[in-house]
Amino acid sequence: MKENNNINNVMEDLKKKPLNGKKTKIAIFLAIIFMIYCVVILIKLLANPTDTVIVEQGKIYKEETVEGYIIRDETVVDKGDATSTIIHQKDECDKVAKGETIYRYALANEDELNAQIKDLDSQIQQALKEETSFFSTDIKLIESQIESQLENLNENTDLKELEHYKKSISTLTTKKARIAGELSPKNSYIQQLIAQRSNLENQVNSGSQYVYANRSGIISYKVDGLENTLVVGDFSYLNKKFLDSLKLKSSKIIAGSSTEAKIIDNFKCYITFISKTDEAHNANVGDSIKLRLPNNSEVKAKIVHKSNESDKEVLIVVEIEDEVEKLVDYRKINFDVIWWSYSGIKIPNSAIQYEGDFAYVIRNKAGYEEKILVKILRQNDSYSIVENYSTAELEEAGYDLSTLGTKKSIGIYDEIYVKKKK
Repeated sequence: MKENNNINNVMEDLKKKPLNGKKTKIAIFLAIIFMIYCVVILIKLLANPTDTVIVEQGKIYKEETVEGYIIRDETVVDKGDATSTIIHQKDECDKVAKGETIYRYALANEDELNAQIKDLDSQIQQALKEETSFFSTDIKLIESQIESQLENLNENTDLKELEHYKKSISTLTTKKARIAGELSPKNSYIQQLIAQRSNLENQVNSGSQYVYANRSGIISYKVDGLENTLVVGDFSYLNKKFLDSLKLKSSKIIAGSSTEAKIIDNFKCYITFISKTDEAHNANVGDSIKLRLPNNSEVKAKIVHKSNESDKEVLIVVEIEDEVEKLVDYRKINFDVIWWSYSGIKIPNSAIQYEGDFAYVIRNKAGYEEKILVKILRQNDSYSIVENYSTAELEEAGYDLSTLGTKKSIGIYDEIYVKKKK
């Protein structure tokens, strides 16, 4: 019985063998087809490699980096006969009115007088510490102000601000001493010290030659000798050869002068530059553009002069009204000219394909590819701002809508194909 069962099992195996062979052939055939498909896809990817990106809302620019020369309406203050070191009555970039004192010339013995004043200040402060009879609310208020300024001094790192706080503390300390002197008994030690200090201070002030502003504006002690060379008004004197002859270095800070100053129009200044771009050639006087300055701030600018240097180069002068005071330190800078900017649906240029005069992109939607026509509004070297065509626009342009099936639109967060860089 057992032997009969073994024979039956063998016979069943023999019957199954032809069927297994047929399945094997089918499996091999399907595998070959799949391999061929993979090879074709691989060849396509190698010939035209793609990736996907997400469509976003954004802004594109058409810009270039240039070197520019800063031209200001500025007047060097008449020095008179004095040639000694100047003592600032107004700090760098302070606003001044016509006729206002801006600086004075140091006396020949001013260092000696200042040393004596400093020594008296120390004696007065020591005397005030030892005096316990002053309970004036004015003195208490001044002491509070001094403490506040000292805190500001310790927390600040800006050099101009530090100088301001130091001067403020010195002024408050002197004021405190004078009030204490008035409150102290006649001919007291403190009064004698304050009287000596006042006498020395009067010698400095009365013996100095003061200089006054001959116009309104902002004061600057950064005088570079080009104030009467790079002038505003008729800009026809400007050309590439002239600018090159100045031999200026970009972003070099103008050194401060210890003997003279100038007053600058703080409402506007001008920058001239040379460009080879199509945008520069097509620009007109009166056009508005933007500049991105070295501190990364973007300011509006208006073209006020244009001249052709050659068939390839154009010289342009622009007027700006913002960030004027922040450019006082420089005569030549590197900056970006933003000829235009545009906002909207932003896609890479590598995602755009063409069919005749129409641009389109391929959208990947849940694994299905969809062809979507797009209208290019603005384009720079890398990106485009696009929008969707209306049905009326497509019909008017003569496009066969039947080739599209249902009209589709591109939108934010859509996934589209782009060509990879080889």
